[in-house]
Amino acid sequence: MILLLDTSASLCRLSLIIDDVRFDEQWQADRTLAKSLLGYIDQNLKQHDKTWSDIDGIGAFRGPGSFTGLRIGLTVMNTIADSQSIPIVGGLGDDWQDEVIRKLRSGYNDQIVMPFYGSEAHITSPRK
Repeated sequence: MILLLDTSASLCRLSLIIDDVRFDEQWQADRTLAKSLLGYIDQNLKQHDKTWSDIDGIGAFRGPGSFTGLRIGLTVMNTIADSQSIPIVGGLGDDWQDEVIRKLRSGYNDQIVMPFYGSEAHITSPRK
């Protein structure tokens, strides 16, 4: 099974590819992404009678997009890939999902996916 995730916007997109059948979901995460992402993925796995150990590869959208959303999503996906010893591939652009699926199926592994923000991050300074 391949897990695809895009956390570049407040509307997150998750896809599971099980035996060449694709299941697409979306979730309005807004400011709950960090707190709820793992539970959301776990819920989707359970809906298809799957567990974390059933994941054979991860495809992650690298950006551009929200600094915080990409940072949270990619940190979680990189951690899962490392802890499960499974490949992870990052992609850009409108056809990122097709790109990462093709790479995963050919045995490619980025080992770690870094975000692409599309511009300099807008980080505010502390007020104190």
